[in-house]
Formats: sequence, C-alpha cells, structure tokens
Amino acid sequence: MLTDTLPPIDEATALAAFEARDKAMDGRFVIAVRTTGIYCKPSCPARRPRRENFHILASGAEARALGYRACMRCKPDDVGRDKEAIARAVALIETSEAMPTLDRLADAVGYTPHHFQRLFTRAVGVSPAAYARALRAGRLEEALDQEGRITDAIYDAGYEAPSRAYADAAGRLGMSPSAWRKGGAGKTIRYAVVDSSLGSLLVAATDKGLCRISFDEDEADLRVRFPQARIVEGDAGFAALVSEVVALVDDPSRAADLPVDVAGTAFQQAVWAALRAIPAGETRTYSQVAAAVGRPAAVRAAGTACGDNSLAILIPCHRVLRTDGSLGGYAYGLERKERLLEKEGVAGRRAHHGERGRRAG
Repeated sequence: MLTDTLPPIDEATALAAFEARDKAMDGRFVIAVRTTGIYCKPSCPARRPRRENFHILASGAEARALGYRACMRCKPDDVGRDKEAIARAVALIETSEAMPTLDRLADAVGYTPHHFQRLFTRAVGVSPAAYARALRAGRLEEALDQEGRITDAIYDAGYEAPSRAYADAAGRLGMSPSAWRKGGAGKTIRYAVVDSSLGSLLVAATDKGLCRISFDEDEADLRVRFPQARIVEGDAGFAALVSEVVALVDDPSRAADLPVDVAGTAFQQAVWAALRAIPAGETRTYSQVAAAVGRPAAVRAAGTACGDNSLAILIPCHRVLRTDGSLGGYAYGLERKERLLEKEGVAGRRAHHGERGRRAG
C-alpha cells in the first residue's frame, strides 16, 4: 500500500502517474531517487531517473526516515500545506457574510492570489469565487423552499439586491428563483429512455444542459421531479447527447465534458465537484469526500449529497465506498455499482455487505 489515507495504488499506476507528471497524484506517494538522495512528488518537472535508480514510497515522512531530503524544485511536502490552505479558505468562505475577495483569501492562507486560484480550482473543481457564489445561491434555494416572500429570501441569503440574485440563479439554475420554487415552471425539458449495458436509462436536459441521468426511471418519474416544467420527447438533435451519455455508461472511465444544469446547496455542489475529481479506477470513502470539501465531520451529510446526485455516472458517486471498503449504498442497486467499478478496473476488491439504502452513494 502506498498510502494510509486513500485507496492503495499499485506500482504500475504509480509509475504511469510519475511518467505523466500527474498533478492529481501529488500527495498520494513520493519518488525517492537513490542517486541524488532526494524525494519528489509525481508531478515534479525534473528529468525522470532510470527505473533502477528510484523507488516508490508512501509519504515524505517515510522518505525522510530513510535519509532522503525533499526536492527543492517541486517541494513535495507542500502538498499537505496546500490541502490545509484549501480547507481554511473553504471555512472562511462559508463563515463570511460577504463574498471574500481572492486577494483576502490568498493572504489569509499565505499564497499569492494567482497561485491560490489555480490551487483551489484544481482541488475543489470550481474557483473560489464560483464556490462562494454557489454557497450564496444555495442559501437562496433553501430560503425559497420555505414560506415567505421571495424578496425576503433573497436578502436573507446575503444578496445585496434582487437583480444580483436573479443573475446568479439564471446562470446556475437555468431558471429564476420563482421558477425554482414552482418546480421548473417555464422551462422545457427534453428526455429519452434508452437501453444501456446496465439497463434502462433516462436522459433529460434543459436548454442549458443535462438535468437528470438515471436508471429504471421514465417520463412519469421526470414529471414528479419537475411538476411545472414542459416535458417533451427529445428530437433527432437530442440523440447525439443521449449517445454520449450511453457511451459513458459503457465506459465510465472515459473523459466527458457534457453541459449540465443541476441545482444543489453549496455543500452539495462542493461534494459533487469532489466526486468528479476522483480519477477513474480509484475510489474514496465518504469520510475522505467530507474532508475534501473542508467538512471532515460531515460524513453522513456527504453520503446524503452523494445520494442526491441527479447525474448518475457523469457525477461518479459510484466511486465512493464505506470506510471498511464495502460498497455502501447506491441509488440504482449495488450490482450496478459493482459493475461500474469493474468497468473501471476495480473488480474483485469490494464486498457486497454494508448499507443497502437507496440514498447514500
């Protein structure tokens, strides 16, 4: 095992990541070079040593215990500092009444604004500003679910004016706050129900992007979710989008840059971004997902956010397992979850026992 906190990485995977300078693997292991006496993170830009001249270790601490020193070029020990900085920034965003500026966030965690922008976006999946906007819009959605005037909800969510709230909501939800409260009123949703290698598949989208990907559902289920929207069968032009989704079911490890139109609270958005950051062929636990979004104590909430995922496969909640390595739950059945993992090369490592509810995972 190359790490104590994340799923094991086999040697072939580690070597491929090192050769590709894969930044996503930074923090998962280090390369200790015998000829120089230094250790590097996978993405180090330095020239690659010959295979017989280095070995793979779980952490910088292990390398230092063996007498190696950190590479001054790639600074492998900064990976842990980066994660701590992101967690602090997320906490600052979530506890601030007004949206913090990038300069303020970067200064608070000791980074330059440009570097921290890239660091945060790579780790969380969205920029600090986008995360802050999602948080504020999420508060608005929660307020809109309650009784009361829409204008009051807008100000309670932290917006300075209704115009800003409507602009944010139009970009994020694809509908105005009043339409959100009314179940998608005024929106048109195209859909198709098709066969896939894992069974019947519902694909639905607004004019902005995919709003539902699910197994064993049909038009009736879609109407329950969007009771006020106009639901129509997809035309020939819609078929191309459906084909891409079906291809993703057949090969969930393939890259997919498909338009989406989903709504969620700021926490849900952060969890979904963390799920999309999990590389194909790897898994995380619910506690690791909670920690990744800066809320390590919110393990149960992270599981619920996984269950609230509206875009099966595209947002890969099937890659999240229980701490004991068992499958946990999956909205569309544990057999499907296991088959998806098998398609990504995780076959034979996960047991069927564990939660069997339809919400988590």
